Amino acid sequence: MASSASADGYLGLNGAISESQTKKLTDLPAELLEHILCFPLLSHDDICNASCTCKRLRDVCHGRGKVWGHQYRLRWPRLQKYYRHNECCDWLREYRTRHTVGLQIRLTVESISKRFFTEVPCVGQVLGDSFAEIQSLGAPEHFCEDELLFILNSDKWKSLTLKYYAKKILYFLRQQNILRSLKLFLEQSPVQQSALEGAVLVDQYCNPLAEITVASISDQLEEITDKVQKMLRIKNPSHPSLRGAPDAGVCFHVDDLELQRQAVGVLNCVLYEQLQYKGNELDYYNPLNSYIHQVIQRHTGIPISLSVLYMMLARRLGVQLEPVNFPNHFLLRWCQKPNGSEDIYDFVYIDAFGQGKQLTAKECEYLIGHQVTADYYSAISTTEVLLRMVGNLLNIGKRGEGNEKSYQLLRDSLDLYLTINPDNVQYLLLQARLYFHLGIWPEKVLDILQHIQALDPSQHGAVGYLVQHTLEHIQHKKQPVQPEVKRRSAAEHVDVRYAAGLVMKHKRSGYNCVIYGWDPKCTMSQEWISTMRVNQLSSGADQPFYNVLVQDGTCRYAAQENLEPHEDPLEIGHPEVGRYFSEFSNTHYVANEELETRYPEDMSETLCTVRRLYHRLLPSSGGNQSQAQETAEPAEQQAMPM
Repeated sequence: MASSASADGYLGLNGAISESQTKKLTDLPAELLEHILCFPLLSHDDICNASCTCKRLRDVCHGRGKVWGHQYRLRWPRLQKYYRHNECCDWLREYRTRHTVGLQIRLTVESISKRFFTEVPCVGQVLGDSFAEIQSLGAPEHFCEDELLFILNSDKWKSLTLKYYAKKILYFLRQQNILRSLKLFLEQSPVQQSALEGAVLVDQYCNPLAEITVASISDQLEEITDKVQKMLRIKNPSHPSLRGAPDAGVCFHVDDLELQRQAVGVLNCVLYEQLQYKGNELDYYNPLNSYIHQVIQRHTGIPISLSVLYMMLARRLGVQLEPVNFPNHFLLRWCQKPNGSEDIYDFVYIDAFGQGKQLTAKECEYLIGHQVTADYYSAISTTEVLLRMVGNLLNIGKRGEGNEKSYQLLRDSLDLYLTINPDNVQYLLLQARLYFHLGIWPEKVLDILQHIQALDPSQHGAVGYLVQHTLEHIQHKKQPVQPEVKRRSAAEHVDVRYAAGLVMKHKRSGYNCVIYGWDPKCTMSQEWISTMRVNQLSSGADQPFYNVLVQDGTCRYAAQENLEPHEDPLEIGHPEVGRYFSEFSNTHYVANEELETRYPEDMSETLCTVRRLYHRLLPSSGGNQSQAQETAEPAEQQAMPM
């Protein structure tokens, strides 16, 4: 009884409450009320309700106060880095804006799914109109990114389609920001441009979902520099490199050539012997060799990426090296004259790919097997270094297998190259052909072709062909095509044994996969059927074939007789799973709305199969059959052997 009365007063001697000494919650000091209202279990709804009860609590919960600041930090902790410590701002307004942006982002993500499922538009093309509404809110861009990250980091197996699109949008938005940063970088004078910053921008653009920053890469370079300085201190305690500039951005120079040799010798020892850096001869055309964060992480790379790393480390030790655009093998040059020189024989050339080996001008020619003119020994600018780096990635993309990963690399590297050198007709034409081949953003293709025609009228033949077919594609898009619906109950589908969403195993190849489509008979060309030796199967091409997403990231077309349900269903780590499925339900994948529209009777068949085969894995209350209303972008499908 005493505790129940204590909220408003206390009991007198006669058991009555003494009104003259009654105390209310609102009589507490503002600091204590704020402390109470910042209790972690209270939500923003609770704070809104409290502020509506009386003027006192409304004043305590004012927009610039501690309570709404706490709510903001509690709900969106990633955004704290954008505010100064103890910054005073209207937290209630920030909360409302961030909440509104979050709702709009989710609507945008959900709205693009149907279009992505039926055709292959570019993300930027689809987002144009949708994001105009978000931009009209006047909210910071990082609000959009934070909501997308929130979606991606939600429940692992659920909302797969929503996550699929959120990832694509985040990829696109980050790339746009990186391109803006690259353009600002290119506007700097050559003296201001840092090869490290340029390499990081290339890395970021090709890996926009990775957390890569100049600061984090610089910290890793400082760790290597510390190791070099420790070893150098043993050899020469008074070496000037030990007193090097504390700020890595500040350039200093060791004048004495012998002292430079000591620093370079120790750098080679630490980098190649202690840390085991080496050129990646066995997997030379792996794009990871070109990304500076991967070079540092994997301790391997190609000549240009290792040269950039080596050059930046040498600079921290007071040794100024210059990049040399040597054909087929990027090098660094090190002047051996105190006052500088332009004579190619006054330089030592360093092969960072070859364990830091020091070469004469003549020995450099042995690397490539033929003589070159003196021009090839000249130092190049940071912009030219970036063009060579991006050119390597372009060549890797062109060498690719024609799958989505190689196409994405080709698109990314073309974007970078044409940002640096926007009037390169050869690569503009390649970009137009790539977009045309993939069937994406035909309006963009026309813009590119118009630019090519203005730069080089002699290309009118190739340009005219692409313009004609692009216009036909645009006209075709105006005539919507109804999706093909396949019902299992149809007489021609009587032999189809498996359904979309089942996790399967290939009997011959042993790979794990999930079904996302099927045909009652093989629909591939006779050439494909012959190449894949389909006729050697017991039922040949006259049996159901299934479109499957394989664990290794490929899309394959498999014969029914080669597939069997997996005895212990597992999650399939394919990047396109979210295009077709809304969630993984422990035993099977749940088709999203668009896939279910095309195979309306498959979900019930999948559930019947699951109950028959995996009853031991099902929860007593039955599996989760929730459906997400999202779809995804078509992937490039690579037809593989059965």
